[in-house]
Amino acid sequence: MAAVASSDPVVAQIKRFVDREVIPVARDLELADEYPEQLVQQMKEMGLFGAIIPPEYGGAGLSFSTYAAVIEELTRGWMSLSGVINSHLIMAYAVLTFGTEEQRRQWLPAMAAGEKRGGICLTESHAGSDLQAIRTTAQRDGDNYVVNGQKFYITNGLHGNTFALLARTDPAATPRHRGMSLFVAEKGPGFSVGQKFKKLGYRGVDTVELLFEDYHVPMENLIGRTEGQGFKQVMSGLEVGRINVAARGVGLARAAFEAAIKYAQQRNTFGKPIAQHQAIQLKLADMGTRLEAARLLVRQAAEKKDAGERVDLEAGMAKLFATETAQHICLEAMRIHGGVAYMQDLPVERFYRDAPLLLIGEGTNEIQSLVIARQLLERYPV
Repeated sequence: MAAVASSDPVVAQIKRFVDREVIPVARDLELADEYPEQLVQQMKEMGLFGAIIPPEYGGAGLSFSTYAAVIEELTRGWMSLSGVINSHLIMAYAVLTFGTEEQRRQWLPAMAAGEKRGGICLTESHAGSDLQAIRTTAQRDGDNYVVNGQKFYITNGLHGNTFALLARTDPAATPRHRGMSLFVAEKGPGFSVGQKFKKLGYRGVDTVELLFEDYHVPMENLIGRTEGQGFKQVMSGLEVGRINVAARGVGLARAAFEAAIKYAQQRNTFGKPIAQHQAIQLKLADMGTRLEAARLLVRQAAEKKDAGERVDLEAGMAKLFATETAQHICLEAMRIHGGVAYMQDLPVERFYRDAPLLLIGEGTNEIQSLVIARQLLERYPV
């Protein structure tokens, strides 16, 4: 079950990259929790850091449909690589969509080239799903804002140099989101890296704490040059992130499914391949059907995004179903492989460890369900 857009030359290029460069080294890099410097450099050279940035700003200008297929292929090889560009592109999307023309021309070419790269600084130790509970502040001081606070679980925080930083510019605002603003923040004095977190899966890509102590960010780095718009800007960017995470779910599920169906035809028990046993056939049928359904939901969300439509419902559905599918298929792949799947010799155990992140990242699946329900009630009033 190859990616639908595999005939696209960009997707075909990524497939070759994954087969030749990623899969042979993913196991060792992942187990060592080693940042994939050489692979990231190749991703820069292929233009992936500018995947959805328009050509006029130095990017590849990929459609979201093609971008989703690219993420599926990357994740098929090693999910951590998709994380290197996901939050980076959410930051770029915020600048592209809400920044001034001057800000676009200042930041996007360097982001597309991977010279300025990083991610988004949202989560805090007490503020995850309840993003409006953040406490990081940015107080105006002449031509600068002075930032104080800390951010948790920031992807690319160690190796990145530029971030979209959400902070409170008006702590007294009611409702709270009206006092939140989004900045492009570059590493410098007052901006430091705290602890690096050790994780169950999603290794190789760094996840860290970021600290801000009287950090000065220039006034012109306020995205859109208007205070109080940060929450809206972040929510829009997370639509892109949810398409990415949903596509990761498809890629991870596909990797696990392909490993399982191959193994089922090679492993013999009771005189025949286990793929000939009805119990295994039922699992394979279920896995294959869920995988294809997940891919179609991702495709629908990406196509609507390409058409310029609002996709919070569709992206939420795709993210919810595709990531739950990945969790289910990775466990079923473990069961089909049996005891050997529990060993680190095969990638199946890595797939199983990577899958839970997708249920949490870019909004927990419980939050996705609430968003979906609210949208459905709006669309089907009595």
